[in-house]
Amino acid sequence: MDKSKPGIWITGASSGIGKAAAKEFASVGCNIFASSRRVNELEKLKKEIGSSQVDIYPCNVASQTNVNQTFKKITAEFPINCLVNNAGITSFKSAEENSIKEINDIINSNLLGSIYTIKAVLPFMKKNGGGTIINVLSFAVKKTFINSSAYTASKMGLEGYTNVLREEVRNYNIRVLNIIPGATETPMWGRDVREKEGSRMMNTESIARIMVSAFLHKDNVVTEEIVVRPISGDI
Repeated sequence: MDKSKPGIWITGASSGIGKAAAKEFASVGCNIFASSRRVNELEKLKKEIGSSQVDIYPCNVASQTNVNQTFKKITAEFPINCLVNNAGITSFKSAEENSIKEINDIINSNLLGSIYTIKAVLPFMKKNGGGTIINVLSFAVKKTFINSSAYTASKMGLEGYTNVLREEVRNYNIRVLNIIPGATETPMWGRDVREKEGSRMMNTESIARIMVSAFLHKDNVVTEEIVVRPISGDI
């Protein structure tokens, strides 16, 4: 890897939006630090993109210790110019049906996991004169969908956290961007839903292109929030 190229740490990079983002960032010459719990899928991603642009770092973002270890491994060799918080899980159950364990898992992965990664990179970015933090949220922060209470709580929590963070880090040249996509065809949806509604869903490549475009748009501006929805409406 060429250390002079931008370094992008992507969580949840083994599938979905994270995988598409890894490929898109690589296509514009960035170094990719791909994290996920699924090592086999990360290995496949590295082969698809090429080992000269991708290093893989197995990581469970729900573990702060694991996150900090991963951050140290990456920055021991390379700079992190951009963090993409994409890792996340959900369950399509009513609030009553969700078990406490399921709720804890969702909050720990989607909200706390993103906070852990942000806390890891912030001192590094401040010391190095800036950086970009991109959070993949959900249109569930804008519109109420049934059977998604824990997931919505996790994403709305991250939205609130990073909106405050953005104001706190402006003077350090750190940009904080929330991408808010509607229904996107990823493994998060069940196979039956994708087979039925997949043609109406957005594809991950489209979201990745928007993400990379926002990252590349420097100057003295920050794209604070991008809402992207299927042209045919919500699912």
